Parts: sequence; C-alpha cells; structure tokens
Amino acid sequence: MSETGNPFPAERTAVVTGCGAPAGIGRHVARKLASSGYNVAVIDLNPAVLDFATELAGEFPDKKVVGIVTDIADDASVKEAWERIDAELPQVTGLANLAGIACPTPLLELTVPEFDKVMAVNARGTMLMMQYGARRMQKAQVGRIVNFSSITAYDGGGTFSKIAYAAGKAAVIGLTRGGARELGQYGITTNCICPGPIDTEIMGGKLTPERKASMSANVPIGRVGQPEEIANVVDFLLSEGSSLMNGATFNVDGGKHMK
Repeated sequence: MSETGNPFPAERTAVVTGCGAPAGIGRHVARKLASSGYNVAVIDLNPAVLDFATELAGEFPDKKVVGIVTDIADDASVKEAWERIDAELPQVTGLANLAGIACPTPLLELTVPEFDKVMAVNARGTMLMMQYGARRMQKAQVGRIVNFSSITAYDGGGTFSKIAYAAGKAAVIGLTRGGARELGQYGITTNCICPGPIDTEIMGGKLTPERKASMSANVPIGRVGQPEEIANVVDFLLSEGSSLMNGATFNVDGGKHMK
C-alpha cells in the first residue's frame, strides 16, 4: 500500500441503494457516479429501480448499469444482490447507502412494528450492505463506503419524521464510526453524510414554496438543498482523493448545524 492507499482499478463499480424514488437523492447520486466513470449497480425495493437502470444505461452507454430489486433489511435478499453484482460488474470500490424510510409517528403513538420496520431498513439494512460490500473491498484492500444519516439524528425529529427515524439515523452514525475503526486496516474508508432540508419527497410529498420558506428560516444560506448538491459530496467521498477521510460525519445542510 502506498502512502495514500492502494489505487483504484481503471474499471470500477459503485453500488447505490435507494434509487427507486424518481425524486430521491439516490438517482442523482447514481447519475453523478456514472458521469465520473463508475459502472453502477442501483438497488431498491421498488421495482421502478429497473426502469431507472435502463434509463441510466441509455445515458451512459459506455458504462455497465445493473438494476436490482432488493430488500436491504433481508440478509438473503442482500446476499443475492451482491452475487449478481459479482457476476455482472467490475470490482466494487464504492458503496453509497442511501436507502431509508421515514416515520411521522410520535413516541406516545409509536407501535413496536413501526419502530422495528424503521430500524430494520435504516440500521440493519445499512449494516448488511456494509458487511457484504466490505468483504469484497477487503480482498482488494481498497474501498469507500458512504452512509446516509440525517440532521434529524441530532434534532430528535423534524418537520415530518419523528423519534423512530431519529433513532435509526443515529444508529447509522454509530455504524459508520464502527466501520471506520474496523475496516481502515483494509484500505476501506467509511464516512457519513447528514443532509439537512433537501428538496425531495421523503418528508411527506413535494415541497411547496411555503414549506421551503419555512424550512429555510434557520439555514444561513437561506434555502433548502438540491439532490445534486448531495450527489457531488458522495462523488468526492467515494473517490481516491478522499483517502484520509475516515469515520467523519459531514453535515450537508447549508450551515443549519454548526459545531
């Protein structure tokens, strides 16, 4: 290994979860990575991910794009997805764990099934994808993992999601730090992004001008973020240039949370 880590292969693959929703961040991330030279595996429980894979392959005909319908909370489903990635795509150097689900139910009304579902997707799903991805990266002694938490992990809840989502996203930060500590010896870095208010539909529907204004009130730059702005950060954190960044949590929120 060199002083800045092992080099990436010329032909490399990035795996991106959470690519089913047309207005979600995942599709922007996948598109950005393809434009940066990655072959891409796009994953979601929503079968719409297959149409997106076809669309992305048409946009980047020189890249291999595979869409896989996967339940990231289910070990057998994740195993099957990675076996297909192994068979159809070049070496995986990047993993972006964006898949997650929100929950607007407050604590005093929260049911155990609701809580378990949120934790299964946001926490267990992130862990399983990290585990299977890191096993591949370990063999090559190089890799980048980016997990997605949220500033809700700090706030304990937001304008839409409440305590279960906050708990699940706080767990993602812990998984990131544990991954950074355990995987660094294999040339694998693990970092976390906490988006602030972003113009997506995860918060109960498309943001109206009124909601955007309300959510921008405490943001120093005076606006909500756009999905492509998050994609730019992922692109860098999965690159060779981020080799010394490990175990860090990046607030991409326009300065809403400064510490």
